Amino acid sequence: VQLQASGGGLVQPGGSLRLSCTGSGFTLDYYAIGWFRQAPGKEHEGVSCISASDRRTYYADSVKGRFTISRDNAKKTVYLQMHNLKPEDTAVYYCATHDTAEGSPGSVGPRLCRSDIIWDEYDYWGQGTQVTVSS
Repeated sequence: VQLQASGGGLVQPGGSLRLSCTGSGFTLDYYAIGWFRQAPGKEHEGVSCISASDRRTYYADSVKGRFTISRDNAKKTVYLQMHNLKPEDTAVYYCATHDTAEGSPGSVGPRLCRSDIIWDEYDYWGQGTQVTVSS
């Protein structure tokens, strides 16, 4: 299982970025994907996740209304669209998944994308991408 996050960069406050998470070595369609971030000196923070079966989404309170997670299974990619970025969004952003599949789209399986997005509950993490929000 390999995950690769990309799309980070330097942006001014109020700006936008779209992060991409590309998966290989597994059938991304069947797996929940989570986004996390870690700011200097802080713990990993769960930002958002999207389920595989019914595309349920959850967001941290700090990003609700500004970030949108989506997935394109044909491209084996999950996106995190970020708008109205703030300096406190500055962090290294990671995508992650589990070693257990939720199942194919439309199926009923374990619900691994939940409202509490916890780093230790995921099993595979990609290399991060740096997002810096600064004027």
